[in-house]
Amino acid sequence: MVRKRRTFTRIITMVAVIAMISGCAQRATKENTEAASSVGRINNEIIYASAKDINDMNPHLYTGSMPAQGMVYESLVENTAEGIKPLLAESWDISKDGKTYTFHLRKGVKFHDGEPFNAEAVKQNIEAVQANAEKHAWIKLSTKLKDVKVKDEYTVELDLSDAYYPTLVELSMTRPYVFISPKDFKNGGTKDGVNGFHGTGPYKLTGHKVEENATFEANTEYWGGVPAIQKITAKVLPAGETTYLALQKGEINFVFTDDRGADSIDVEAMDQLAASGEYQVVRSDAMNTAMIVANSSKQNSPVHEKAVREALWIGIDRETISKDIFNGTQTVASTLFSSNVNYANVDLKVRTYDPEAAKRLLDQAGWTLAEGKTVRTKNGKPLAMKLYYDSNSSSQKMQAEFIQYAMKEIGMELDLTGEESSSIANRRATGEYDLLFNQTWGLAYDPQSTIAAFTSDSAYKHTTSGIAEAHELYRKIDQVMSSTDDDSTTASQHGDSRKALYADILNIVHDEAVFIPLTNGRVTIVAPKRLQGITFKQTQYELPFEKMKFE
Repeated sequence: MVRKRRTFTRIITMVAVIAMISGCAQRATKENTEAASSVGRINNEIIYASAKDINDMNPHLYTGSMPAQGMVYESLVENTAEGIKPLLAESWDISKDGKTYTFHLRKGVKFHDGEPFNAEAVKQNIEAVQANAEKHAWIKLSTKLKDVKVKDEYTVELDLSDAYYPTLVELSMTRPYVFISPKDFKNGGTKDGVNGFHGTGPYKLTGHKVEENATFEANTEYWGGVPAIQKITAKVLPAGETTYLALQKGEINFVFTDDRGADSIDVEAMDQLAASGEYQVVRSDAMNTAMIVANSSKQNSPVHEKAVREALWIGIDRETISKDIFNGTQTVASTLFSSNVNYANVDLKVRTYDPEAAKRLLDQAGWTLAEGKTVRTKNGKPLAMKLYYDSNSSSQKMQAEFIQYAMKEIGMELDLTGEESSSIANRRATGEYDLLFNQTWGLAYDPQSTIAAFTSDSAYKHTTSGIAEAHELYRKIDQVMSSTDDDSTTASQHGDSRKALYADILNIVHDEAVFIPLTNGRVTIVAPKRLQGITFKQTQYELPFEKMKFE
């Protein structure tokens, strides 16, 4: 096994050598001086690299860039490390039955176009989201929200059909329950598009050249105080060498992991920039779990079989991925959620790296390897599947190639396909995949958001619907989402506690190996050393740019 691991490590080293960074590293010393002087030329402005355009900034749809939308739009409440805190709502009350939420709004807030933010604007926005219910089915609150009532100018009431404990968490998300000026509505709503992009946030969208750049300027009337950084530009650049060289030349001065988990430059490139003395590399705590999602519902594919999914799981050497691809910046993940996620500290069966055990599993399941052949077969059908990865992520490509090699060793053929993140998200929703790279929603949203997505046609329904206990899984998910009391003593009078229900849910999907964990990921930022106030939100999707300033 040691020899096999060394072989894998050599493969990774070879992949890394042919990756884009090899060319960049050779030029690093020569261009560090240029980088040092260029970084200083960008004054009081952040110019960040984005692998894709900001797209449609309609906050009630899903094609827009979440980091960009996070600068422009705000929600009623904010999810923080200390729990839910006020944002556009100063306070709120929850009825004893958990079905009515009354929000007391912040006064004096204006949209970027001067329109007042009040209870009527909240009602119009939430009703606009609900008018497109099918699009938002992945977020369970959309299926529970029954009515929105204006009580007075700054008081609004949300009535739910059932108690739903993640209500405040889902209201805090980057989208869809955020607010755009009603003047921007088209045909009285937002599902058919909008006429403008005026939120209440710390930055205004002031320019957009499609597939080139977008500019955001500080909102001088922001209720939270005028941001110190006056201008933020999102510049569209290909991931890899182009972005690395743009940082060196000072054409951009900020890089961070994007909202699909794709990285613009790899770890070695980040270290080179930090070594120049002009840049800092800042990493958040563990935010999410990177994983391979297996489509259990695809009955004409080997992925439908649990034994195949388990063999894939134990045939992956996560230690090598962590050390050789991520230089230890991402840690090994053995379960869908890390233990620091609420309700996720569950005792689950440990699946360690064991390629020989993977071969035995496949043998027992009838997938045999004929003499002189490299791919196993069963009833004349080859053990071959397609694995999709984000073409904008150099690390996903390297992982895919590493996993492909490892699976070849056990007689499994993986056909790799790199696609845009939007295409991969569409495959996830339509079920047109065997295997694909994805990640959990993140620390602020989990476990409830990722688990709620197990039942959603637009998310992980195809992943989970082919397993033997699908019906029981969905029943328990409905049960946990409507739980009102997490105290096990009180809950025992009404059924299982929330903690026990989550444990059952996690045991089912873990046993079925439909979500194959790889590493626990972080948000990583590369920025000028003189940029202060770099912090992280509870999500991997947006950054609090308004708290940053140059010293």
